[in-house]
Amino acid sequence: MSDQPPELLIDTNPLPDGLADRLLDQLTFLIEIDRLKTIMRQSPLAAAERRENDAEHSWHLAMMVTVLAEHSDEPIDVGHTVKLVLVHDLVEIYAGDTPLYDPVAGADQDEREARAADRVFGLLPADQGGRMRELWDEFEARRTPEARFAKAMDRLQPMLLNWMARGGTWRTPGVTADDVRARKSLIADAASSLWDVSRRLIDEGEARGWARPGDRAPAE
Repeated sequence: MSDQPPELLIDTNPLPDGLADRLLDQLTFLIEIDRLKTIMRQSPLAAAERRENDAEHSWHLAMMVTVLAEHSDEPIDVGHTVKLVLVHDLVEIYAGDTPLYDPVAGADQDEREARAADRVFGLLPADQGGRMRELWDEFEARRTPEARFAKAMDRLQPMLLNWMARGGTWRTPGVTADDVRARKSLIADAASSLWDVSRRLIDEGEARGWARPGDRAPAE
């Protein structure tokens, strides 16, 4: 995917003249992130025979943070954590979705997403763009309790969808149940009780043949 689309969405039908520069930048950003609805992920929906898109994923994470915050091992600011999950995938507007179990696609992920962050957050007025970029950087670094919990939700949400699909992306060629455990283990960094549930889902999925058997014992 190209880092720079031929034009911004707003360029196809410009807003009326005379808008204040700050408002124009804000509206340009809000229109441009409509692209998030077109970025398809690998996870299947539970309620329909299709894959979810990034906007649906981000909304679902925001709801999960709101509902499951009490399971965080550390106190978290729920509102701040919701902001983290709403912002975290905006870079995929230009960088595209990188499948969790595709090491080749993930080789240049950090570089692609950093360039995309510069572009998408650069559409906003400098103060707002800077704050949004800080949120994205915080999510990626996972140094705060909020970021760790946000990342845990990012790993838990597709697990629930894959369970409902009786495997879903767990059936990706070459992927084993141990691979799933390893990729999902970040949940334990933020919510030990949710990690216990996650391991039960993976173990049961493996027992039912929804994921290829692993060579190792389930991770503790």
